Amino acid sequence: MSAPPPAEPPATGFGPGLRKLVSGYFNGEDRRRARWLAAGVLGLTILQIGIQVRFNIWNRDFFNALESRDRGAFFGQMGLFLGLTVASMVTAVFQLYVRQMLQLHWREWLVFRLQHRWLDHGRHYQINFLPGAADNPDQRISENTRWATAIAVDMAVGLVSSVLMLVSFVGILWTLSGPLHVALASSEFDIPGYMVWAALLYAGIGSALTWFIGRPMVAANIRRNEAESDHRFALVRLRESGEGVALIGGEADEERGLKRAFGQVSAAMLDLLRSERRLMWLTSAYGMLLTVFPVLVASPRYFAGAITLGVLMQISSAFGQVTSSLNWFVDNFPRIADWRSHVARVVELEETLDMADASEADSVIALHEAPPEEAGATLAFRDLQIAQADGTLVIGEANAEIRPGERVLIVGESGTGKSTLFRAIAGLWPWGAGEIRIPGRASMMFMPQRPYLPLGSLHAAVAYPLPPRHFVQPAVEAALTRCGLAHLIPRLAEEERWDRILSLGEQQRLAFARVILHRPAWVFMDEATAALDEANQASMMSLFEDELAGSALVSIGHRPGLDAFHDRTLTLTRGSEGATLGSRRRARPVRQPARPVVALRKLLGRRKSRRMAPEGQNG
Repeated sequence: MSAPPPAEPPATGFGPGLRKLVSGYFNGEDRRRARWLAAGVLGLTILQIGIQVRFNIWNRDFFNALESRDRGAFFGQMGLFLGLTVASMVTAVFQLYVRQMLQLHWREWLVFRLQHRWLDHGRHYQINFLPGAADNPDQRISENTRWATAIAVDMAVGLVSSVLMLVSFVGILWTLSGPLHVALASSEFDIPGYMVWAALLYAGIGSALTWFIGRPMVAANIRRNEAESDHRFALVRLRESGEGVALIGGEADEERGLKRAFGQVSAAMLDLLRSERRLMWLTSAYGMLLTVFPVLVASPRYFAGAITLGVLMQISSAFGQVTSSLNWFVDNFPRIADWRSHVARVVELEETLDMADASEADSVIALHEAPPEEAGATLAFRDLQIAQADGTLVIGEANAEIRPGERVLIVGESGTGKSTLFRAIAGLWPWGAGEIRIPGRASMMFMPQRPYLPLGSLHAAVAYPLPPRHFVQPAVEAALTRCGLAHLIPRLAEEERWDRILSLGEQQRLAFARVILHRPAWVFMDEATAALDEANQASMMSLFEDELAGSALVSIGHRPGLDAFHDRTLTLTRGSEGATLGSRRRARPVRQPARPVVALRKLLGRRKSRRMAPEGQNG
């Protein structure tokens, strides 16, 4: 048997991926707010364009007043200018506010969506094993979503503004410029609205040159984003592994690795900067020429007396507005290239999550969960085979049943799939075949070798994954005391990085205190006592004779004497077609409680009736 081939990522591509992000937001659950914000931005943009059109008319009247030396008209136009300026300022500020709210709300929707998909059903763990999976999902969620949405809104507003500006001013420019009389050899003809055709020609040449010169910037931005992400990941990894690096003296090697990682950043940046410099030659010349080009083209009609100075300046202003609208692509090409790289990284993460969904859907391991109300549900493996994501068999055959209250130790050589079997039981490993029947998930608790301690108070770490208010202070203190952590009781309210402050042995005992509070019906331990000495291991395991006497225990471990705390042993034996699971039963000696537990039992017995009390009564 071999597992089905891993699912290939869907060929979404940039365009369909972008449409998915846009339609998901504007057609999703919060579409009313999204659409109102977008409508507000559009309405304020139209108002701003109207003010600009009025400014263009003011430009004509103001210069005509100057040309005719009309003092009254001059000061009247200055008063109008102040009014238009105030209106433009107010409109611009409100448009900025609504645009910012749209950017923030869209990013919030996208971040929450990606975070949910990433965390749902252990996807954050599974995608590490998928071929071609998107790297650094944390950076894609925290940073790329920001720029993907913020730049998208800015460019959409700019594009709409440019289109409206073009529609508004092209008619003005057509009317003002009039026809241009052209005589070529023996033929003569007029070009109506010739300034419009000049603007189209000017903008078209600029856009074509910009695309030709700046096209490599898109790929350069993508490479830069990837290199920046890899360098940041290397820094974070070093920070998280600081103790191991310091103990072995690996700083020099880490520094070489960081230099290599930043070397990739530098190389990508140099490519991008070269592209920007090439594009700057064009844009700087293009922008400077725009200041004189319309006056130069319209000057024949002015010198011929067909138009006044005010009309000439109005034509120049309208020409600038039309060409600016047509030059939107030229002006925004570097930003478009940067934006595409951010969107591409977000789309790649979406594709990876889609691939994880498809991979689980294609899996042939049937995971059946007993309903919560079913009493006496067992854990059972039926013709179970577990494979790697690439189809390589890890466990070739497993048939076993574990009843409620049983205590079973799973042993085997390293690499025979013990931890992978636990992941399959937890629903995190979908690759393989056969069937796993599990009790209700709410009745199960897993204890890895290194417990997870969330950020926050020590009380929150003991209560995790439930909120601290679910467990009253005396019960938490009693659980810590029972696990030999009484010295931590005064620090229950402190917020620290407890995974760095506590030793691994203390963290493992804290995990047992967590189990005491939650009292799950099924406990799964993966080397959960590996950092404890024999006395502490015996003390922790005696919990299953005392406080957790009714709980089933399934554990992985190699520590001497650990089998004495279990009813039977399941052994994974390596084979050419994957490991096989066999059973051996032993008589388990009756053990005495390691210490008095009467007070703790009373506290835990009362917890169920008090855990749902109002928050203020929980202490």
